[in-house]
Amino acid sequence: MMDMRKQTRLQADLLVVGSGAAGMAAASTAARAGMKVIVLEKYGFSGGGAVAGLSGTICGLFEAKESPDAPPRRLVHGFVDDFIARMQARNGLSEPRRYGNTYTLVHDPLVWRGVADDMLEEAGAQVIYHTVVTEVLLEGGERIAGVMAYSKQGRLRIDAQMVIDASGDGDVAAMAGLETFMGTHGVVQNPTMIFRLQGVDVGRFLARYGQNSVLVGEVVDLIHAANASGRYALPRSKIFLFPTPRPGELLCNCTRILGRDGRDLDPLDAIDFTEAEIQGRRQVREYARFFREYLAGCEQSYVNDTGVQVGIRQTRQVSGVKILRNEDVTRGAKFASGIARSAWPIELHKGDTPKLGWLFDDYYEIPFECFVPARGEYLLTAGRCLAAESEAMASARVTAQCFSYGHAIGHAAAIAWRDGIAPRQVDPLAVRAAVNADGAGLD
Repeated sequence: MMDMRKQTRLQADLLVVGSGAAGMAAASTAARAGMKVIVLEKYGFSGGGAVAGLSGTICGLFEAKESPDAPPRRLVHGFVDDFIARMQARNGLSEPRRYGNTYTLVHDPLVWRGVADDMLEEAGAQVIYHTVVTEVLLEGGERIAGVMAYSKQGRLRIDAQMVIDASGDGDVAAMAGLETFMGTHGVVQNPTMIFRLQGVDVGRFLARYGQNSVLVGEVVDLIHAANASGRYALPRSKIFLFPTPRPGELLCNCTRILGRDGRDLDPLDAIDFTEAEIQGRRQVREYARFFREYLAGCEQSYVNDTGVQVGIRQTRQVSGVKILRNEDVTRGAKFASGIARSAWPIELHKGDTPKLGWLFDDYYEIPFECFVPARGEYLLTAGRCLAAESEAMASARVTAQCFSYGHAIGHAAAIAWRDGIAPRQVDPLAVRAAVNADGAGLD
């Protein structure tokens, strides 16, 4: 049988696939520069993993300090400053919350959706929600000239001078047959089902367990005791609980999702992805029950919401002209072509206790070339599908950096469009200068 509905055809200077932090920043930046921008998003809202996956925090904004008493010091600026100001104006962000040796901001996902809608509309980008890319349009076997997509109205063809793959999973690059890779020998970090717990006496909770959102000591011991009793199955003992901007609420990053047979699940496999959702919801119920029984201030708590889908830490990445190495992160490497910076720890969510590797009083930079595919013309990437080794990816993938990537790649697309050149010919120093002109402060 064939789909007999009429095909719709659109044209753009720039097509952005995905409207998470990176896609939204890229689309807004390019549209402000005068490009005709179309954004395709599979959900009915922007936000990507931060909203659909309910990751819930703008991680990566602050320096890391070895002293537990060090105050928060902002490291990342630029496009994200406008986003933060708008979120704060709507009471959609918390004060800085302690996270190990750094800080993060906890956001309200409903406020995020509205702020993203406004920023994209004000910039002049056309957003099409509830639309999934199904294939890539190729010219000469190498030039990405647009995509075919599907929505409820039927097939949609979008012809574009340039494309930014901000899908999070390198979908456009993979469909075009470009070189991609996954994790370490194909094994990626496990997904997680994040949830929000309402009805919490947050004052009592903080008085008992302190301001650090990474709970160790007493809470770890309680989880071990609950597991030993045989009444609970809590696969992760080192958990992260963040007070949110909403009264009486905690954001809970607790679950460790593996297959029923104990293997790591691949979120790009439909069967594995489905199993992750089911296992994730079961673990949410277990942890929520444990919190009610064991944690101070949580006696009357209940699950307010879970992610629309499991949170994805890592899937497909696009092979780039340059790759961010693990040692670049650990030694605080700086690059002449750096277009973003980060001091976020290497987070390895394996085993019972996630491990955090810190870079104190320093930061590393991410080069522009990590977002330029080794092959394929008129395509750039943005977001967590950057070219990076597995442990480097475990630091570079977080929200504040994704805003920075989108900001820079949006400028790169605009420079290429203005100068009539291919995106890979754009001078990284021009991109760095453009984000600095917007307040990124890289120099």
